[in-house]
Amino acid sequence: MGRRLLRWGLIMLAVVALVVGLRVYVEQARKPDYANLAYGRASPGQRLDIYLPQGAGPFPALIFAHGGAFAFGDKRLSGRGFRDDVNALNAAGIALVSIDYRMSGEAHFPAAVRDMKSAVRFVRANAPRYRIDPARIALWGQSAGANIALDAGMSHGVGLFDDPAARAPGADDRVSAVVSMYGPTDFLAMDPQLRAAGCKASAQTHSAADSPESRYLGGRITAVALLVAQANPLTYANRATPPLLLQHGSADCVVPPLQSRILADRVNAVAGPGRAILQVRTGAVHADSAFDTPANMAVVIDFLRRAFAAQPVG
Repeated sequence: MGRRLLRWGLIMLAVVALVVGLRVYVEQARKPDYANLAYGRASPGQRLDIYLPQGAGPFPALIFAHGGAFAFGDKRLSGRGFRDDVNALNAAGIALVSIDYRMSGEAHFPAAVRDMKSAVRFVRANAPRYRIDPARIALWGQSAGANIALDAGMSHGVGLFDDPAARAPGADDRVSAVVSMYGPTDFLAMDPQLRAAGCKASAQTHSAADSPESRYLGGRITAVALLVAQANPLTYANRATPPLLLQHGSADCVVPPLQSRILADRVNAVAGPGRAILQVRTGAVHADSAFDTPANMAVVIDFLRRAFAAQPVG
């Protein structure tokens, strides 16, 4: 009797594991058209995937950096949200390029920003091979990935982010637009803003020595002022800043929504009203599913189409 129960228990566990595995598989994005392309020579992690729309192209491209506190994550996000985002972008005629980049456990700032710049240069230099329009390349990031995308997209020509180990170091790093979802823009202001927003004390830890931001910079953010300034997208606001779409949740107690507002205000003051569009989703928390809905992706796609329309076709 005991053996029979054990056998049935094992069978049930196997069935549950199969169901869970099938669900994850079903919710994953389709296989990329081009997988694990190396855009740099410094690390095995410098790889990207390309998901192409149907047709001959050339297609505008959106290069994506995942979130994960600068310390974890993967270019092939599991889950329905990423799958649906890929499908929506491709249906709109936009290629998605999803990148892995060096994490804080492997290399400190500015490595990750250099990686995204290197990915831009690689895609542009090899655009004909992958049916991509080299004149229409935009960036997209979520959370930590949004900070990386903003730094990369707003810092055209900044030598700090040039990587001699890039596979296409001579290609232009300019982009048409940047989409930022709930990304940090001023590391030192995060804890005071969370405090002012009434978030719990347990959330106000960004200035700690072991915070994601401190690990990313390789030193406590309160002690490395120069690195903090170099990592803050606010530093790179200028008249040539590309169009920005900044989305944030009003109830975000991980990265306060004021982080996106202060960047929008800075960019619009320097580059002119409307260069940065701020959209705050009422009641949304950090990494809320509201940002992956068809309605929100339609907003993102509309923003990208208007930004790409200002660029000549390559």
